[in-house]
Amino acid sequence: MNKLLFQVDDRPPLITTTLLAAQHMLAALGGIIAVPLVVGAVLKLPADQIVALINAALLGSGIVTIIQCKGVGPIGIRLPCVMGTSFAFVGAAISIGLEHGVPGILGSSLAGSVVMIIGSCFMPQIRKLFPHAVTAVVVTMIGLSLVPVAIDWAAGGKGSGAHYGDPINLGIALFVLVTVIALVQYGKGIFSAAAVVLGMFVGYLVCVAMGLVDFSSVQKAAAFSLPQPFAHGMTFPISGIVAMGVAYVVTMVETTGTFMALGSATNTKMRGKTLARGVLCDGVGSACVAMLGSPPVSTFAQNVGVISLTGVASRHVVALTGVMLALAGLFPVLGAMVVTIPQPVLGGAGLMMFAMIIAAGVQMLSKVEHSKRTGIIIAVSIGCGLAVSVRPELLAKLPAFVHEIFGSGISTAAIVAVTLNLILPERPVEASDDDEEDVPQPMLVKKLEAA
Repeated sequence: MNKLLFQVDDRPPLITTTLLAAQHMLAALGGIIAVPLVVGAVLKLPADQIVALINAALLGSGIVTIIQCKGVGPIGIRLPCVMGTSFAFVGAAISIGLEHGVPGILGSSLAGSVVMIIGSCFMPQIRKLFPHAVTAVVVTMIGLSLVPVAIDWAAGGKGSGAHYGDPINLGIALFVLVTVIALVQYGKGIFSAAAVVLGMFVGYLVCVAMGLVDFSSVQKAAAFSLPQPFAHGMTFPISGIVAMGVAYVVTMVETTGTFMALGSATNTKMRGKTLARGVLCDGVGSACVAMLGSPPVSTFAQNVGVISLTGVASRHVVALTGVMLALAGLFPVLGAMVVTIPQPVLGGAGLMMFAMIIAAGVQMLSKVEHSKRTGIIIAVSIGCGLAVSVRPELLAKLPAFVHEIFGSGISTAAIVAVTLNLILPERPVEASDDDEEDVPQPMLVKKLEAA
């Protein structure tokens, strides 16, 4: 069991809650904003449409995060779970958008969400496909898949060109990493719990002093912006709905793995009904954000690392994160302010958070029953997951639907682990001579008399 500073239903003091919620927001914000930016750039959308997509994504992510944490009837897992736009949908969104534009993306997202909503009804059965060995593999793979993201941030970001890996970028990231480690190890109370946000704040101040922060986006951002549902319109191309449906299936596998990791981090037993509430929220939430004008949302794995690092598992903290995200969507100037945080600052904190997920996965793997069968499941599934993570071009010449399903290292590892767990036979344990020696003497006498 993990030692938690705050349990799932605890309510920390307001100032503490605000700081803790802010660090969850900082961990998730880059991912939420990145998806609309990537899709908008590829489709060559006007700047105002990209801004509208970002605002809708922030607002939608915030609202669904609140529902996921607090729960509304049968919807919501009621755990500290941050929701945001997912890269699992980027490939499908771009292919649909190139042919049918943004209305096709949003219509396909709305219609495809039915796949996840229906899938939530079968989560008790799906849960049986995730025994401890499979869950441990997925948790480990989540961390392994996220670490390269933190490395890119630390180096200055993928789009930094010639400045990628500059010593100044690596130095800032290292400074933030050391600061976070010091606060976690030696800090007391709030200084330990809020180590991520405090470390990033110190790193941000250093960057401001060095003149590395660009405030131009803050000056251009609107102070307030109301959402405009259905502003882009909607169309429902059959090919787009099928593509999004496949993406939702893949996301459901990833989300199940993330929920299992979340259960481990929060000391919560993940039952089928619990998973069903969470996946249902993913599906219903994606349908709602499509109407707001945002790409689909899913559970963010990186925030599990925040919980593992800080020991703060309060769902009320993360519900406040949802409020902050929603406000960032309504007040774009707030989101623009957060976007000014340099990538190396995010990288230093992210490396620590994501590595903690790997550590949690390794701890789970250490508790798996050691046998040739489980060894094969662990080795092959993690190997396949790493293969598509470090060499994504491996799938470039395969059909598009194969890339959709196996494009993520997390989904690949999960699918391979579940498949091997189903097809590899359980081998009965055979008694050895050593076992016979451990039998008490009176029992041996009875065995000999019976013979």
